[in-house]
Amino acid sequence: MDARSCALRWGQVFSTHSSSRRFLEIDLLRGIAIVMMVVYHVLFDLWFFGIAAVDVLGGFWRYFALATATLFIALAGLSLPISYERRRSKMSGLSLRAGYARRGGKIFLFGMLATLVTWLFLGEGFIVFGILHLIGFAIITAPFFLRFGRGNLLVGAAIILAAVPFSQIAGPYWLIPLGIHPADFYSVDYVPLVPWLGVALIGMAIGFVLYPGGRRRFSVPAMGGKCVDALCVMGRNSLAVYLLHQPVIVAVLLLVMAATG
Repeated sequence: MDARSCALRWGQVFSTHSSSRRFLEIDLLRGIAIVMMVVYHVLFDLWFFGIAAVDVLGGFWRYFALATATLFIALAGLSLPISYERRRSKMSGLSLRAGYARRGGKIFLFGMLATLVTWLFLGEGFIVFGILHLIGFAIITAPFFLRFGRGNLLVGAAIILAAVPFSQIAGPYWLIPLGIHPADFYSVDYVPLVPWLGVALIGMAIGFVLYPGGRRRFSVPAMGGKCVDALCVMGRNSLAVYLLHQPVIVAVLLLVMAATG
């Protein structure tokens, strides 16, 4: 397998719809979300290593991080109805559910890899249930929620609203995926089911509205140029970028710190 084929393969794992008829606007928005994520993580690492006094946990950058996660997760949800319409013409029942389980399971396993790596290198604050866990879970359970169609707007809103009482509850570690955790819990990437599964479901509802039958119901202006092309490439290969960008950032920062003494 050549490098280009390998990159496309990685992109298909994280993208939740078929690559045969991709929508440029979805790839573009996912690429923008990737750039936002990389920007935030560069600043986070500068703060973490004590290189720059950036308030990444509060103020503007906290809302920037929330906007990034919201865009990323909503796009994952929006893509699910598109993949569903294309898949159900070829498979149904158990085979359809198994397809989503395999795809979501791969992403969830990468989330577990992130858990292991951060536990080994960070210790305190390691990832317990992060964005990869959340997106993997959303894809695995997609066949159940897809039946509600546009009704997922209400289901998603209810899950988001549930975060209000959940935030007042302290609970054991085994409830961390739900959004309930011990009072002293901290993680560098915490994206629990409440409220973030609700964001994915709202994205799913929007997908049913904007792409009925897996087809775009609106026109998109012609877009091109190196910037758009680069963003779309990142959007198509978002999992590879997600997994590789942090090791690259950390390596560069460590080299700079070593060089500057």
